[in-house]
Amino acid sequence: MPFIQTSVEKKIELKRESNPEFKKNWDESRAEYKLIGEMISLRKKEKMTQKELAALTGNKQQVISRIERKESIPTIRAFSRILDALGYELQIVKKKSL
Repeated sequence: MPFIQTSVEKKIELKRESNPEFKKNWDESRAEYKLIGEMISLRKKEKMTQKELAALTGNKQQVISRIERKESIPTIRAFSRILDALGYELQIVKKKSL
């Protein structure tokens, strides 16, 4: 039996177009995933291990790992504490007009 090729991106886009609730939930989750991805990049850029970051924030390494695997979404306070430990801060900026 041959494999069936499918485009996950296409399936997600079709579901977003046909289901407003899915679209809302999907779009909201992308912002969270993007922020967590940025946090991971910053940790690696600073050459810091999850264990070192956890120690600086008063967390266990497992907490940082769960956040990075997107199994746990941190509160704004926790996220700000992590960024602070990495030497960064969270800011709000106006979106650029398209």
